[in-house]
Amino acid sequence: MSEPTGKYSITMPRDIAEAARTRSGPSGLSAYVAAAVARQIERDNLNDLIAVAEAEHGAITDAEIQALRDQLHQARLEQTRGAADAA
Repeated sequence: MSEPTGKYSITMPRDIAEAARTRSGPSGLSAYVAAAVARQIERDNLNDLIAVAEAEHGAITDAEIQALRDQLHQARLEQTRGAADAA
């Protein structure tokens, strides 16, 4: 069963609305806009969590971010190598 829906009137720039309508496909503009708003709410919630964590533990430095990116890159390389070796 799907969530209950409501009908809302929103205003947005025409070019954005037309681009969204073009991209919305068979699911329709309402579903496309609902998905976009849901993603924005997720981002807002993540930003709230980051703000709380940074208030408690301090801001993450650029060096820490780069170190984590390097770890992720290395893990992906190892995963790719492992998949190639298994084939």
